[in-house]
Amino acid sequence: MSSDLWSFSLGTYARPGVEAACLTLQSAGVNVCLLLCGLWLGQRGTACNEQRLQQLCNVAEPWDTDVVRPLRALRMQWKVIATEDTELNALREQVKALELEAERHLLLRLERSAQSWPQGEATDLSAWLEGVTAGAVHLDRDALHQLRVAVSST
Repeated sequence: MSSDLWSFSLGTYARPGVEAACLTLQSAGVNVCLLLCGLWLGQRGTACNEQRLQQLCNVAEPWDTDVVRPLRALRMQWKVIATEDTELNALREQVKALELEAERHLLLRLERSAQSWPQGEATDLSAWLEGVTAGAVHLDRDALHQLRVAVSST
């Protein structure tokens, strides 16, 4: 298990089926960085409670709204026209890299926020998964199950 959230996120995201599950949940309104943080905390045995969830949401939501989502929107806006314009495609790739860097910074912020929380208190990921996906519409339970299996098998 990776001790830092960024390494955990990269390793988890690379596991079979995880990327697709994360993107499915993202399309339902789930913040993937917050989701990965919840998986990381659950795997570490950190107990989930309303105060901790709120603290993480207070960190994630402004950064996601003001930084990550605008970069993603621009990248997606250029997707079709960039296939026929090599210069625009190069810029789109730079925006994509910037979006990933913004997500890395969000994960670092989330990790700093949770670093003092005790480990080994809980053994179930469900509370974290339910907490970080609470606001999603049309939540895909199969995608959540895929993530639970991917993290539990590490």
